[in-house]
Amino acid sequence: MNRLFCFFLLLVSVNTFAQQENPYGLKVLGLKEYAETVKADSNNKLVNIQQSIPGIKLDIRYAGKNNFTGTAVYDQEVAYARLPVVNALAEVQKELKKQGLGLKIYDAYRPYSVTVKFFEIASDKNFVANPKKGSRHNRGCAVDLTLVKLKNGKELKMPTEYDSFAAEASPDNMDLPKKVIKNRDLLIAEMKKQGFTVLYNEWWHFDFKTWKQFEIMDIPFKEL
Repeated sequence: MNRLFCFFLLLVSVNTFAQQENPYGLKVLGLKEYAETVKADSNNKLVNIQQSIPGIKLDIRYAGKNNFTGTAVYDQEVAYARLPVVNALAEVQKELKKQGLGLKIYDAYRPYSVTVKFFEIASDKNFVANPKKGSRHNRGCAVDLTLVKLKNGKELKMPTEYDSFAAEASPDNMDLPKKVIKNRDLLIAEMKKQGFTVLYNEWWHFDFKTWKQFEIMDIPFKEL
């Protein structure tokens, strides 16, 4: 009886600890659990985008202070995404190259703990993911990006700056200069061809079509 009682207490303490770690009851994978999923299916692998796609640019805003938080929340200026996402981005880059254009990544995989921090900081909760559900960034299936000219790396003019909370950030907003709308719609069209969908209020945010198949992760970049 004593052994059974001790075992019961152990189960209770483990469950209590898990609830404290994630008060929303979400399943969030750490490095060990993630590694096991990769062994089972290579599509689960988080791939370094810049190392995998020639010519792609990075401007990881959350590794510096030029973001809505005003502080660095990443310890490295890197971008990771699941293998199928990176393969699709490579196709987008290939098509854009024919037009003398390319992609610049602002953000991709985001550890879950950062999503929690963003929700606490943001003044407008409509522009950040609710930690009760997690973000598609946490699944390695969302990318924030824009278009650049290959010859000089200069960004094409878009409706707003990255991470803007303005109404003009909506991909449906038409109260903009024609050239800006053309640039925005070109980005959306090329991403859509490869299975990405733009977020309703952020012209720069794209979710990959199979995001539901992947689990939420909380793995720091230094562990990847």
